[in-house]
Amino acid sequence: MKQIKEAVGPDPKHEIEVLCSNCGYDLDETELTAESCLNCGESLNLRQNTKIYATSVPPAGGITLV
Repeated sequence: MKQIKEAVGPDPKHEIEVLCSNCGYDLDETELTAESCLNCGESLNLRQNTKIYATSVPPAGGITLV
């Protein structure tokens, strides 16, 4: 399951992905409450990957010191 959160105030844009830690299967929201992974059949242990998008800071304006 991937959730993409857009930048709000000081919080940057980020993406959260929830996977089965045994096989890497991308779980959807309804599968998160299951006892076992539907892909590999093992006991469901979750792994969360977070990707943060870095953006550039716009110039503040004014005189640039050289």
